[in-house]
Amino acid sequence: MALKRDVVRERLLDLVEELPIGAALPGERTLAPRLEVSRMTLRSAIDELVRRGLLVRRQGSGTVVASHRTTAVPPLRMVSFTQDMRSRGLDPSSRTLSLETAPAGPRVGRRLAVPPETLVHTALRLRLADGTAMALETLHVPASLVPGLDAVALEQTGLYGLLAAAGVAPTGGTQSVEPTVLEAEEARLLDVPLHSPAFLFERSAHDARGRTVEFVRSLFRGDRYALVAELVLPDPAPVPSPRTAAAPARVERHAR
Repeated sequence: MALKRDVVRERLLDLVEELPIGAALPGERTLAPRLEVSRMTLRSAIDELVRRGLLVRRQGSGTVVASHRTTAVPPLRMVSFTQDMRSRGLDPSSRTLSLETAPAGPRVGRRLAVPPETLVHTALRLRLADGTAMALETLHVPASLVPGLDAVALEQTGLYGLLAAAGVAPTGGTQSVEPTVLEAEEARLLDVPLHSPAFLFERSAHDARGRTVEFVRSLFRGDRYALVAELVLPDPAPVPSPRTAAAPARVERHAR
């Protein structure tokens, strides 16, 4: 039964990907014969996709497509959210929820490799894909790199475009990813239930001179984003030939 359910789940996923968000699945009486399974097995597979946030049950509408999960292969090059979403065929946009300039403080100062009293722009941004909230981003950048930063420039040009125009384009960095759950305000802004699963990204980027130019903390909705890593097997170790194989240790006996 488990194997059958897995097959049904995969076929349901194919169907979900084909339907637009908000479209209703065919009823169980129609879908079960189509998938050649019992209604109990079909209901179990649908329940799983509901728990994952891909489907939702609505009174009077049946089971409806709630989202299309975005699959991401973590890039080995620096890309912005805008570039990332466009590469997946999605229309990116953002809203700047707040923007202030203040001393970095100890923690942000360490991440930007600047003294705590250094002025830093901090922006809270809601990142969207095809008009749907995808991530909540807190951005920190030294104020000296982009003087007079405002929300309009940030939304129209993007941070990477502004940094490139200032001659300090990011050329590399480090990024960590870990699972987490969303607190009340985070969940509200991302339009998901309290304690929904999410991915926490923290990234520090540097320019060609090795100077840290940004520190970003991003929360990506777990129901809209999946991480996929390409796995590569290492080259097998060469098998030593009889000529090069190490000789077994010998125990020598000496006459006394």
